[in-house]
Amino acid sequence: MSKWMPIVAAAVAVAGLGGWYVTSQNTTGASNLPTEIGFGAANAQESSGDVDTSGIVEMVQGADDAPVTIIEYASYTCPHCADFHAGTYKQLKADYIDTGKVKFIYREVFFDRYGLWASMVARCGGPERFFGISDLIYQGQSTWARAGEPAAIADELRKIGRLAGLGQEELQACLTDGDKAQALVAWYEANAQADGIRSTPSFIIDGQLYSNMSYSEFQRVIDGKLDG
Repeated sequence: MSKWMPIVAAAVAVAGLGGWYVTSQNTTGASNLPTEIGFGAANAQESSGDVDTSGIVEMVQGADDAPVTIIEYASYTCPHCADFHAGTYKQLKADYIDTGKVKFIYREVFFDRYGLWASMVARCGGPERFFGISDLIYQGQSTWARAGEPAAIADELRKIGRLAGLGQEELQACLTDGDKAQALVAWYEANAQADGIRSTPSFIIDGQLYSNMSYSEFQRVIDGKLDG
């Protein structure tokens, strides 16, 4: 399971690169990935606490009035998260989310610039396409996250976006939206600190923190809350 320290310092504009950097300390399942996050023409000299995150949309599945709420914290570059979405998540969706028993919220964790790029692509299609694009990103994680140079990784993510029906210009606009990238990082930092997130995937189930677990363990926890 990926362990990390959520230390996201002030972002610093990078002259000549048209991007910005976020300092972080982490250890991820996708090893040897740089920690700098480079995007468009954002002027990111404010601390994360000064960034307006009100425009960041929560990505939600299931009924708003479901009796149980699950918040998943995950990174697109985390292999354990990809495994969860390939198996346990699909069972949870069929048995609990689609049946109105669970409201499911997905929140991104950013270990590296590539995870942030993936988030920008997933969110590019809006809430309606977010989970479908996320599935494609996780399915192709072993390919795009290890494509080599940053430009090659960005190209692989664009391919996923196009496969999901996004246009090239639309994708380019999303990937160069520096203000959105900066807001996402600040949003992630505030969420992770508030909920005490130290690994991915992690889950907040009706306000209680859980680490990654099997589907049978999820069933036990959810059924206990439904019966409680």
